[in-house]
Amino acid sequence: MQFPLQRTFTSSKVPPVNGTFWFLKLLTTAMGEATSDFFVHKWSPVIAVLLAGVEFCFALWWQLSRATYRPAPYWWCVVMVSVFGTMCADVVHVGLHVAYLVSTIAYALALAVIFYLWYRVEGTLSIHSITTRQREIFYWLAITATFALGTAGGDLTAHTLHLGFFGSGVMFLAFFLVPTLWFAILRRNAIATFWSAYILTRPLGASFADWFGVSRAHGGLNHGPGHVSLILTVAILLVISVLAIRTPRVRRP
Repeated sequence: MQFPLQRTFTSSKVPPVNGTFWFLKLLTTAMGEATSDFFVHKWSPVIAVLLAGVEFCFALWWQLSRATYRPAPYWWCVVMVSVFGTMCADVVHVGLHVAYLVSTIAYALALAVIFYLWYRVEGTLSIHSITTRQREIFYWLAITATFALGTAGGDLTAHTLHLGFFGSGVMFLAFFLVPTLWFAILRRNAIATFWSAYILTRPLGASFADWFGVSRAHGGLNHGPGHVSLILTVAILLVISVLAIRTPRVRRP
């Protein structure tokens, strides 16, 4: 199936930004971290990354092939960005021995370049304007970069700065509340506050997922990443099912 860049949609292909949006975003970030840890340690890391890459490509194709926003393909694509992005970020550190500080800076620069090109071409970074194929591609490039940046940043604070998973989670929760409350009170700089909060949800959810999953020797509660992943997956499926039922279908003209 072809994806022409100039295709125009009747409405934005991004869901409304509300409490459900942020709740699901946090669930997907935590689920992606736990799932990645489980499969990388359960299977061969190479096989796990390859299979996650195939599933990521399918999820992205499913999302891009839709003419309107639908909860199932959109959120499944977010889930696979989280899982596959986490695996790739871990490979950079474990396999290539790149320091967390270096990878964090590199991903931050990559995200800045994407934002620059997006704004230069489209004139806006608003997610409410994802009404063309080209903007949608910029959007998913930015989403992927935010997940990679958040993963590296969370590992940086937990391991390099020795804050631990719980300490990192609390810190990122405080950071997440700053742009959220800023916009809720002042109703200004909506685009900047959205992307700031969106980036912070990744290390926030991943830090608490690690805290629940890892052993007590590593500062966690020792519930195991497999159990954490299963519980979060069920929760995500339930929320998406409710959204799919409540979201009206838009007929193609």
